Amino acid sequence: MSRLDQLLETPHAGGHFVQLYGSNERLLTANVAQYLYEGLKRGDGLLVIATAEHVYAFTQKMRRLGADVQAAIADRQLIFVDARDTLARIMVGGQPDWRLFERAIGTAIGRVEAQPESGGLRAYGEMVGLLWNDGKCAAAIRMEQLWNQLLGSLSFNLYCAYPIDVFSNEFQIAALDALLCAHTHVVPAATTGDLETAVHRSMDDILGRRAEGLRRLMEGNVRPSWAVMSKAEADILWLRNNLPDDSESILERARQYYQVSHTRTSLVQERRVTPEMAR
Repeated sequence: MSRLDQLLETPHAGGHFVQLYGSNERLLTANVAQYLYEGLKRGDGLLVIATAEHVYAFTQKMRRLGADVQAAIADRQLIFVDARDTLARIMVGGQPDWRLFERAIGTAIGRVEAQPESGGLRAYGEMVGLLWNDGKCAAAIRMEQLWNQLLGSLSFNLYCAYPIDVFSNEFQIAALDALLCAHTHVVPAATTGDLETAVHRSMDDILGRRAEGLRRLMEGNVRPSWAVMSKAEADILWLRNNLPDDSESILERARQYYQVSHTRTSLVQERRVTPEMAR
């Protein structure tokens, strides 16, 4: 079982995960649906704070995995809350307000019913992603802090998502230090090693003989205060921070390699879905 599978299937209470998905909606949908589906199987209650577009995508994918979504909703094991409406109710002066946040999220959590004596609570939220996408980065980080405050008093795990492309200039230490420090894990971009392979292949193309020596320097990149992340994401951060003259060309070529390999992997995975699972 991959590290991603373990993270999505059996997350520990208090875990606060983040996925940086950029424009890769398919990857976000697959990972969130797996996280929710595994929760249903274990009897966990599920709180999903998302846009209508993502709610539709998640439920369709969960059904393909074999989940009885309508039954879960009827039993209140699965509760959907609109991210934009909730965000509007908890903002004061451009920042999330703790009192309003606690009331809104606490009320939503109180509606969720896990299976007796077996289930915990899994939450998914993308209000922070909406704030970030609107350029309100400080407000997004403040909301992460409020979530962590709530996680400190209640036993559940939380999955967040941001439309940040790991190949873009936005994915660099200066912009993301506070975000990475607010989480326990970064959900990796792939389970197959496609991203790491793409980065290293591109380094070989652009840097030639220098690539091997630089890879050794990249080993100790992750800071202790950051969320746990895969080697690939850590390598990209190192390149942005330490090779400003070469990183753009390396990552642009890596993006091309990754898109080809990820598309191929996704098609193989889609073919593995049986007719029974796809009903």
